[in-house]
Amino acid sequence: MNSVNGNDPFALSIGATASFGLIFVDLPRGTIPIVMVRHNLLLIYRTFKRFKTTFFINLTGLSTGLASALLIYLWVSDELRFDKFHENDSRLFQVVERVQVNNKTEIVPHTAGLLGETIEESMPEVEYVVSDRLLREDKILSVGDKNIKARGLYATKDFFNMFSYGLMQGDKDQVLAGKSGVVISEELATKLFNTSENVVGKSVELQHEKPYMVSGVFKETPPNSSMQFDFALSYEEFKKINPNALNWRYNSAAVYVVLKEGSDVRKFNAKIAGLVNSRTGDSLRVLTTRPYSEPYLYGNYENGVRAGGRIEYVRLFSVIAIFILLIACINFMNLSTAKASGRLKEVGVKKTLGAGRKTLIHQYFSESMAMAFLSLVVAILLVELFLPRFTELTGKNLSLGFDLNLVLSVLGITLITGLIAGSYPALYLSGVSPATVMKGKVNRFVGEVWARKGLVIFQFTLSIILAVGVLVVYKQIAFVQTKNLGYEKDNILYFDIEGRVAQDLETFLSEIRSMPGIVNASSIGQNIVGSGLNTFSIDNWEGKKADDRIVFEMRPVSYDMIETLGIQMAAGRSYSRDFGSEDSKIIFNQAAIEAMGLEDPIGKMITIQGSSLEIIGVTKNFHFASLHEEVNPLFFVLRPSWTRKIMVKLEAGREKEIIDRLQNFYQAYNPGFPFAYQFLDEAYQAQYAAEQRVSILSRYFAGFAILISCLGLFGLVAFTTERRLKEIGIRKILGSSELGIVRLLSGDFTKMVAVAIVVALPAGYYITKNWLDNFAYRIDLQWWFFAGPGLLALFIAWFTVALQTLKAARISPTQSLKNE
Repeated sequence: MNSVNGNDPFALSIGATASFGLIFVDLPRGTIPIVMVRHNLLLIYRTFKRFKTTFFINLTGLSTGLASALLIYLWVSDELRFDKFHENDSRLFQVVERVQVNNKTEIVPHTAGLLGETIEESMPEVEYVVSDRLLREDKILSVGDKNIKARGLYATKDFFNMFSYGLMQGDKDQVLAGKSGVVISEELATKLFNTSENVVGKSVELQHEKPYMVSGVFKETPPNSSMQFDFALSYEEFKKINPNALNWRYNSAAVYVVLKEGSDVRKFNAKIAGLVNSRTGDSLRVLTTRPYSEPYLYGNYENGVRAGGRIEYVRLFSVIAIFILLIACINFMNLSTAKASGRLKEVGVKKTLGAGRKTLIHQYFSESMAMAFLSLVVAILLVELFLPRFTELTGKNLSLGFDLNLVLSVLGITLITGLIAGSYPALYLSGVSPATVMKGKVNRFVGEVWARKGLVIFQFTLSIILAVGVLVVYKQIAFVQTKNLGYEKDNILYFDIEGRVAQDLETFLSEIRSMPGIVNASSIGQNIVGSGLNTFSIDNWEGKKADDRIVFEMRPVSYDMIETLGIQMAAGRSYSRDFGSEDSKIIFNQAAIEAMGLEDPIGKMITIQGSSLEIIGVTKNFHFASLHEEVNPLFFVLRPSWTRKIMVKLEAGREKEIIDRLQNFYQAYNPGFPFAYQFLDEAYQAQYAAEQRVSILSRYFAGFAILISCLGLFGLVAFTTERRLKEIGIRKILGSSELGIVRLLSGDFTKMVAVAIVVALPAGYYITKNWLDNFAYRIDLQWWFFAGPGLLALFIAWFTVALQTLKAARISPTQSLKNE
């Protein structure tokens, strides 16, 4: 051997016995560990070199599996850390209401505007209490000729003591204490003043109407914060412009508390439960708390009880990561067991020459660990390569920077992967009796064959389940995107009412309605998509029972809003200028009429806070909320002064030129306010951002799972056909055709995949049905959703097997038998 020094007896010993893993030389004390490490590395290198196909299949499979698991780990970790960066997280709670409405319990995140002050005055166990209210629309902040649109909120004085938003300039106790102060983000300060340094005390104008003095500067809100804002104003300002904030009957604020160390949240909940009832006499509004960081992951409730949310996707992708790793490990184990009989003589010789079982276990685990950590290096390179695309798909700012938890997790996953992957060869082969091997009694290792078959079935079962899930998710998302919602969302844009537009709304609407290419235009209180503006303040209607309590979605509108959205009338009519003033008229949807139990509702009267309104129309139900929810009761009232957004219907095919014309007109009509618009269909799609990302990501990871499974099958078939080359040669001499040989060799693998299909389809049905149950409106599960992925897996397996078996079937019998 060229690499062995002929004058080095130790090197000669390694060269002579490396294939058996035994060294019999006298070495100085303390040198054995180094020599053994060097020896094992040499054995690992030679083993990998000897079984090149197996090595590359294992490397590809394990590195792909580890890369997939690492990417999922980054996403899952970010999800689990969402809203948990606040120093007071363990003691930070949101006060919510459990309200009895529509014969069930609802969790309402907002409560009375005066509740915070009451808790602060009467609850000594509270360290901080904060009331806040997010502004529904972005506002213009101006300095000189700079006009920047930004998100804002109103908050009480302890906001920056409670939440860890990194106040850089200003006093936490004082920045929101005065009514004329505004706290701005570092980025907003830079946009307004070209610097974030020394801006405290400078003046900023809000909506070109009122000046505020900068009282503080805070760091950017982290991406993993559910509360995103660019500036904060005093809550006292909100109370001044919104009288409902002083009324206990209105839910006008979000209230948060930080309890003192050692306080019992259950006792606190008992103390606050009846606070609203004591002020209003409303026993159906009961206060309680929930951890501040809970709603992001556990945002769904059923009858007032927490019932999942985004945590379901966290669990789903965690399971997918485990599945992919298991499939990769199964490949390793399968190929190792397949090679086992080829290494039995090696084991027998080593044991005959004195090798102990611990030595062999150490060697085989060393091989699997070396493969695992080599795969980890490749996996990290793959993660770095695909992380930008993955970040784009998830909408998160993910990175593979040094983080102790990440490093420990990655090393732990790799270590476990190596242990699992190397467990069979290490524990099984090391226990083989030398006598059994030397006598050639390989029939005792039938269990090895069944283990391989079981592992192939298991990994294809997982792959088929993932494929079924991908198909069902894709079909549900397609259903969501194409379902008739009961209103027209295409070619409709909307923007905020502000500045001069708010002062003379009807004139502005008349002007843009007359522009070429604009089909219609009107205004509405909030975007038609989503819930939010609701009330249960309808006091009376015909047949109302004393205990009837219904929550209605309310949409203040101008004339032509129903026509602009293309909402169909089920009965009666829409608002019309032909009937004079319509302020005393109301229009319900079908769900509201059904909930109230009204027969022939047109012309009947209802009462809202003492005011009588006549029902003039009933719209057909339309999906203003997501398809996760049933259509809830809703009504329209003609209140142009309450509207906040303008919606414009554009002529199809001319959107760009119409928008350019509209933008030029808007900027001339409303100087100082940028024309910031959105399309209605984009707002609708945003409701399903989580599902769309799940659909895309699951397709990628299911593809990886199937790829890894097929790699393992490819390697297994290659080894099987190699072992049966002489049999193939004899069969060809005896007259077997190539097709017959392919059918013979692929028969066992076809049976394994068929068993996997039988096992996977019921499991896939159960999993996908549970997921679809989260949607009030969903697709029906079709038989081909399950047969399709099963047949696809079978065809892929046949193709993979055929690549190898056809090659083997074409080998000349002479070549197959030449070594016999």
